[in-house]
Amino acid sequence: MSGTPSIGDWLAAAAGRTAAAAGVRVAGEPVTWRDLDARADRAATGFRALGLRTGDRVCVLMRSSVATLTVWFGLARAGLVEVPLNPASGPTLLRHLLEHSGAPVVVCDAEFADAVRACAPDTVRALVVHGDSEPSDTDLADLLATAPEPLPAVDPTAPAVVLYTSGTTGPPKGAVLSHRANVNLTRHTVALMGYTAADRLYSVFPLFHSNARYCSVMAAVEAGADLVLDRTFSASRFWDTCRAHGITAFNYQGAMTSILHKQPARPDDVDNPVRVGFGAPCPPEVFESFERRFGVRLTEIYGSTEVSIVCDMPPSARRIGTAGRESVNYTVAVVDDHDEPVPPGTPGEIVARPKKPGWMFDGYAGDAAATAAAWRELWFHTGDRGVLDADGFLTFLDRMKDIIRRRGENVSSWEVERVVAEHPSVAQVAAYGLPSELSEEDVAVAVVPAEGATVDPAELVEHCRHGLTSFAVPRYVRVLDVLPLTPSQRVEKYRLRADGVPPGTWDREAR
Repeated sequence: MSGTPSIGDWLAAAAGRTAAAAGVRVAGEPVTWRDLDARADRAATGFRALGLRTGDRVCVLMRSSVATLTVWFGLARAGLVEVPLNPASGPTLLRHLLEHSGAPVVVCDAEFADAVRACAPDTVRALVVHGDSEPSDTDLADLLATAPEPLPAVDPTAPAVVLYTSGTTGPPKGAVLSHRANVNLTRHTVALMGYTAADRLYSVFPLFHSNARYCSVMAAVEAGADLVLDRTFSASRFWDTCRAHGITAFNYQGAMTSILHKQPARPDDVDNPVRVGFGAPCPPEVFESFERRFGVRLTEIYGSTEVSIVCDMPPSARRIGTAGRESVNYTVAVVDDHDEPVPPGTPGEIVARPKKPGWMFDGYAGDAAATAAAWRELWFHTGDRGVLDADGFLTFLDRMKDIIRRRGENVSSWEVERVVAEHPSVAQVAAYGLPSELSEEDVAVAVVPAEGATVDPAELVEHCRHGLTSFAVPRYVRVLDVLPLTPSQRVEKYRLRADGVPPGTWDREAR
């Protein structure tokens, strides 16, 4: 998109177009978009006063709040590179991220200050604290009180943020994204969803994740809409929250739609103000039922932190069970192990490349080898397995690393999960592979019972026999109160795999 502005310039223009009262409520705290723009000016001046210069990185370890938004946009306006970190990071991971980022300054909530002090490498020379701070720290409130001063122009093609991946198969990789890539994703989201100033968006995702940042916060500013941003997802309170705040659109990820669909039906389910939902994936077996029950229209997409919205399924071109066709901004293909395109209907790795500049990440921070590997043959390799049909609709099958290899056969964890989730006693499920004494792996599932239900593993396995080929039927069944989830509601399967076969696990072969 020619002429895409930097985030700071974009915010000034977009906020200036919004109604005076339009804004966001973050964890119950309100701020208007115009006020946020003014706060960003003060924050930018304050950060530059710390001796930071264009291109310097700043780590941010904060829960979602108005202060977090202020820091985000202040750093962008100052030409500094924000590195938002997951507040749930343990000491080993936090130390790695602080060292890897090379950031000379860290901004954190007071509750994380001791952890940062304990983990920070010598390269960190200043700690900015939101809340009660030590005399040696910089108080964020004092930094934000700085009178705005003229700031240097920011190149829209320059890095704006480093977003670390989940790192489930190794150390997290930091995806470097430019200002224009962020603004382009925002504008694409607004156009795809048809957001206007009459909308009120809702998100439960954290601000260290691209979904909440660019598809909720910046999308709301771009549309002149309001936004409600909560810190956690509650299935039992979700629709009441939407009613209380007049929500017209929400974002979903991971297991959200399945969890909501598994909630006990209520007579007023359809009595809510929501008109659209945006995200992925909603299981095809509940898609239409979800739309009818709650009176919403879902728009599925496929993408990642690195390549944003690669495919989308707008209302004008729907094929339920797919993520739609390649978006106007990307070319998409499915390839084999040798990077050769496969025929329609054949599974392979999903690859993509942009049709125009400024629509994807600029590489992995400090990791040229990983960048080159991901970009081999001039295609970005997503690490996802999928199928393109003859009409160009993409069906996501699995993460390549989540394929279970059992006795010479590839088992899709996604397929196993779909079949298990159809059982009325199951609220949530994760399928994964565990080492087999016969080599390769055996299929395991971890399930959370539906409200008021009890899961009988033998009955569940018998149910699977009717929906899966014999080699895909689970051997192991674990019944858990909760699954380990990321803040974006994706299952942390590496934790389940690391547990192995703990006591209480049902083993089909042992019976």
